[in-house]
Amino acid sequence: MQVFATFDHSPYLEQAIRNLEKQGIKDIFAVPLDNRTEDLKMFDSIHSSDGITLINKGMVLAVMFSVLGASRGFILEWGPIYWGLIGAGSGFLLGFIIDLVLVKIKNIKRPLKGKKSEVILIIECKEEEGKQVETILWDHLALGVARVKGSGEE
Repeated sequence: MQVFATFDHSPYLEQAIRNLEKQGIKDIFAVPLDNRTEDLKMFDSIHSSDGITLINKGMVLAVMFSVLGASRGFILEWGPIYWGLIGAGSGFLLGFIIDLVLVKIKNIKRPLKGKKSEVILIIECKEEEGKQVETILWDHLALGVARVKGSGEE
């Protein structure tokens, strides 16, 4: 049987490995993962999105400026429709620029969804030791644990 677990780099990982070795389990394989080194793309595509949008403030300001432009358009020369459209366009552009400045220039960190795993631990053990190994891993703050029966086991 194989038991897979993911951990953060921490003393808990070392303690889990030490406790597994005390139980007589010797087939332990730890694989550290490389973290992403390239920056995420500024604009999303239809196939991938990071949850950051650049149009929220633009839409809010477009509505506000279009209402102001349309109401002032009744007394201005071009009329309320043109001034409403001008207000919407300028509000959207202003909001988009504000979001772009906040995300790009000030380099606001994009939120991560959940924790990221940094080490994968693979343990080869007997079927009867599987539950005990899983308990040890959960007790030492594993982020995730899975047990898989070997191909020759029934």
